[in-house]
Amino acid sequence: MRTAVLGAVLLVVGVVAVVVGVLTGEDLLVLLERVAPVLGFVVALTVVAELASEAGLFAWLASAAARAARGRVVVLWAAVVALALVCTVFLSLDTTAVLLTPVVVLVARAVGLPPLPFALTTVWLANAGSMLLPVSNLTNLLALRALGDPSPLAFAALVAPAAVVSAVVPVAAVGLRYRRELSGRFTPPAPDAPEDRVLFTTAAIAVALLVPALVSGVEVWIPATAAAVVLVVATALRRPAVLRVGLVPWGTILFASGLFVVVEAAHSLGLADALAVVVGQGESLPELLRLAAGSAVAANAVNNLPAYLALEPVAGSPLRLVAVLVGVNVGCLVAPWASLATLLWHSRLTSMGVEVPWGKVVLGGLGVAVVAVPLAVVATALAA
Repeated sequence: MRTAVLGAVLLVVGVVAVVVGVLTGEDLLVLLERVAPVLGFVVALTVVAELASEAGLFAWLASAAARAARGRVVVLWAAVVALALVCTVFLSLDTTAVLLTPVVVLVARAVGLPPLPFALTTVWLANAGSMLLPVSNLTNLLALRALGDPSPLAFAALVAPAAVVSAVVPVAAVGLRYRRELSGRFTPPAPDAPEDRVLFTTAAIAVALLVPALVSGVEVWIPATAAAVVLVVATALRRPAVLRVGLVPWGTILFASGLFVVVEAAHSLGLADALAVVVGQGESLPELLRLAAGSAVAANAVNNLPAYLALEPVAGSPLRLVAVLVGVNVGCLVAPWASLATLLWHSRLTSMGVEVPWGKVVLGGLGVAVVAVPLAVVATALAA
């Protein structure tokens, strides 16, 4: 609700910008042409993820991981790491934060383990693990236009060094910090049969086909929409009560739309020129580190989405744009508001009665960001 209210306020500010002439109708049409496919993808993928979760797909995957671990806690955690990375890379960071987090918490509780190490694994990998594909993060989708609309595989090749480092650092941090909690053994849970096998099978097939479609080079909103339609129809036939207006992330869409308009207005007033003085313009390693650090600070000061939108015009090259993505995607682990995924993660944990020790989470996120951001930039520069 707060996200929706803030989004409404931002849209009002955008309307004022249009009325006073800061933005023209042509500016808005160009902006709409760019962001409509992105927002359409967000809506479709959210519906897919929600309905797949209702069908029991994520719960089954987590339960299967617990059984495959054969009673070893560290193996179960490694399975959660793999599941979080796959979910983030192919189904976006919000899917991991919103849908996978409660599942792994329930599994941890079911086998008598503390939920915090598993919850931190999901939220840190949801953010820092979202570098590899355009679909992994909304900022990546926005970056496609500035990069000349590369294919998903070409995008992955560009960001792969940073993506690998960004994923390894938080995993290592959780493993070291919670090494005692992640040792030992547990009693594996008994397998649970899906409530509706037809719906479960449909969801599993739809998601399995969607994953390769998202890296096929087709505009991502097309396969995501097709999968969403299939799952909506299947759910309407099998469990119509599940379908509700709330499946669409209205608050997120309103918030993102408001940010797009406000940042576009700020650019019309010379925001890019002001930022260029702060983050520099070169491609040397010190300049790339400066840009990534500035992007990380901006993400934690406001939010990673407006931070990216503000900094994109001052990137100027693919290498510098990767540095911006590293800063906003990986550096946003400190402030709770720096990433919408973190806010959604906290909301889910609160609803499950899991207390989030923000002091420890913030300090831990700071430690991960301080290590991961410069290492990811160095890896990018060495591979360039």
